[in-house]
Amino acid sequence: MITSKIFGSFENQDVIEYTLSNDQGMQVSVLSYGGIISRIIVADKNGLKENVVIGFNCMSEYQRYGHHYFGSLVGRFCNRIAKASFSLDGIVYKLAKNDKENSLHGGMKGFDKILWLVQPQEKNNSLKLSYTSKDGDEGYPGNLNVEVTYTLTDDNSIRIDYSASTDKPTVVNLTNHSYFNLSAGKVPDILGHELVIDANEFTIVDESLIPTGQFAGVKNTPMDFTIGKMIGTDIPPSGYDHNYVLNIESNKAASLYEPLSGRFMEVFTTEPGLQFYSGNSLQEIVSDNFKDGHLYKHGALCLEAQHFPDSPNHPEFPNTVIRPGDVYRQVTLYKFSVK
Repeated sequence: MITSKIFGSFENQDVIEYTLSNDQGMQVSVLSYGGIISRIIVADKNGLKENVVIGFNCMSEYQRYGHHYFGSLVGRFCNRIAKASFSLDGIVYKLAKNDKENSLHGGMKGFDKILWLVQPQEKNNSLKLSYTSKDGDEGYPGNLNVEVTYTLTDDNSIRIDYSASTDKPTVVNLTNHSYFNLSAGKVPDILGHELVIDANEFTIVDESLIPTGQFAGVKNTPMDFTIGKMIGTDIPPSGYDHNYVLNIESNKAASLYEPLSGRFMEVFTTEPGLQFYSGNSLQEIVSDNFKDGHLYKHGALCLEAQHFPDSPNHPEFPNTVIRPGDVYRQVTLYKFSVK
């Protein structure tokens, strides 16, 4: 079942919130603004249905905290591009700088800050979002046609299908930036969540979180989640904000378990990387779905399926270039259960 309501307005147009529901009573709400996942309502081990992602009840809060990208679709290029520039076919493209000297998550007005055309697909319990990013938008070449489809299945999975095509050579890297707390805010941080990431390496970064081009092994370091452990076990002082190089043997990238609620989330993806962000800068944010109305440091986490940061400047990384006639495709799935 798909329902909709007016959520607010943006640039003199209505922002619509669409809600998908399945036979298990799970619900997923998505805004036409930013393609934002505003709510994921899913049962705990006792059958209590609660929201497990950070969201807000009004547009002004999403705009106030837009620099955190709560729940949004991110593009044209998620994560960072060094010095806000890259070279393609001998042409240097200058991008918008919005992370000191670097470009982050698509620039000043990326896909998280635009209105998407949303077409409900009742037969598939899906929402198809589409947008055309014009040639030169935020400095990127080519008219880029993007489609993202959110599907809620009856096994409590949220499937996200991404596709894009272009009329000029360009670069693309798309993801969703939802922040999860599987306790639904009853526990004020995610340090007690148990995390598994199927990756033996991560990309080394400099002080501005730009990859050096080198990889490091996770074994016997705080970065190791191959066996699974509580996030707070040996979290670095600065927290986690790292791209993991996923093992290619399986498309199951990660799993997350919260003991109090019993909620269990698995992440499957076709992407080569997973950015694990432990909510290091979530200080003193008013959050409608947290128990005391506030969100604190490490209050929620992101597991962003993606290609590697700064890939356009690292030809040794998996390719992010698409050309006319190519179709960029990505599939990521978040599956919920209890144990």
